[in-house]
Amino acid sequence: MTWRASVLTLFPAMFPGPLGTSLAGRALERAVWSLEARDIRAHATDRHRTVDDTPFGGGAGMVMRPDVLDAAIAACDDGRPVVYLTPRGRPLTQERVREFAAGPGVVLLCGRYEGIDERVIEARGLEEISIGDFVLSGGEPAALVLLDACVRLLPGVMGAAESADEESFAAGLLEYPHYTRPAEWHGKAVPDVLLSGHHGAVAAWRRAEAERITRERRPDLWARYLSDKPRNNRSGGVVASTPAAP
Repeated sequence: MTWRASVLTLFPAMFPGPLGTSLAGRALERAVWSLEARDIRAHATDRHRTVDDTPFGGGAGMVMRPDVLDAAIAACDDGRPVVYLTPRGRPLTQERVREFAAGPGVVLLCGRYEGIDERVIEARGLEEISIGDFVLSGGEPAALVLLDACVRLLPGVMGAAESADEESFAAGLLEYPHYTRPAEWHGKAVPDVLLSGHHGAVAAWRRAEAERITRERRPDLWARYLSDKPRNNRSGGVVASTPAAP
């Protein structure tokens, strides 16, 4: 079954954009997934195709109208999750990406201006998602990010399925360092363990490095990883014994 993505936007020409190239683009050509960019303005009812208005209570900027947005969502509402991309949403995680990729697809709503009327969020039960603690000029770049993260996990898109199992966040950790030829470059040598041919030692080194990098760069992920250790052990997972930093 084709994984289906619908994007509700004021700028449909922004799609597929980079998603039309590389892995995502080849998968799009093979119909592993489909993408439709729907123009929100097509659902405006006045001759000026108005999609926004001034905010009640005053303030700068404009707010996207609930009636127009609701009509746009209704036109493609078929049971897929409907996501509103906004800085105030819950952070996008690899776990949620996997859930999206395992389903039939997504409908993504790209806001503009000061945002959208709260009533359409409540009425439609929109899931609010953020890709980071920063503000963009619109939801379109965030939609491209979310779709890229999902599409690469679809069956047959990546050449080696195990790649997804070892990358950042797959086991609650950031990814370990990578090295390739030449074995020595600018006076820096590849760690000896990677040249040893000892698969167990290599796996242990990689896990220890992943733990070290996570502990140093993402204390929030490290704390969550430590709290999940008992559960991982119960489920048969392998957990390294790298001590936490004092």
